[in-house]
Amino acid sequence: MSSPHTKTYVLVHGAWHSGQVWDRVVPLLGGAGHRVFAPSLTGHGEKAHLLGPEVGLDTHVDDVVGLLVDEDLTDVVLVGHSYAGLVVSAAADRIPERIAGLVYVDALVPVDGESTIDVLPATQFMIDQAAGSDTPWRIPPLPEQPAPAGLFGITDPADTTWVRTLLSDESVRCFQQPVRLRNPATDAIPRTHIHCTGDKPADFVRRAVPARQPDGTPAQVWEVPTGHDCMVTAPADLARLLLAAG
Repeated sequence: MSSPHTKTYVLVHGAWHSGQVWDRVVPLLGGAGHRVFAPSLTGHGEKAHLLGPEVGLDTHVDDVVGLLVDEDLTDVVLVGHSYAGLVVSAAADRIPERIAGLVYVDALVPVDGESTIDVLPATQFMIDQAAGSDTPWRIPPLPEQPAPAGLFGITDPADTTWVRTLLSDESVRCFQQPVRLRNPATDAIPRTHIHCTGDKPADFVRRAVPARQPDGTPAQVWEVPTGHDCMVTAPADLARLLLAAG
């Protein structure tokens, strides 16, 4: 039986990844007495075989909404990493009554009508590259770069090898579909932003978080001096912040 202090966390992975990328964070939140779900979105992890040109942002929003409804989850701390910032924003817009808080982990934070391309224009280059391939609807994972960028900010060889096993292609439609954020009830949901600062170049410019949340309270922005995939490189630090955010 859940205690009054038990929280429910739903951790949503970013593009190319699977739910397993949270494997180091899940036991830390669970060990603190909370329920944790880390689903793989359609086209990823155990659902990789479902990837097709029709899979888009709306598909992934349906995945998250379906999980919350099917499991009858309420008072959820909904966490989105990277691309999943759009996913959790749209999911909260559809079922705000089930959401206790939104946490954006080094995530894209859209406004109504924006796509991933709008929030992160560099994704258009990936789409253009895919257009010249035999499968123009699918985008392979980003290649590993020299440190500190590494593979999604991961530079440890063992971690890099592990995360490579979790990666699969992304559908172009995921980056092209606009997000729909039209439910005023979502304004009351508290939001937390966690920024990873360890792998960003000196000239990197992040979209600024407004000084006040939609509910009028001061914005809550925390930083972790590690790479983009902080759930791999700094799971204890991330878990601590998630516990504080919830």
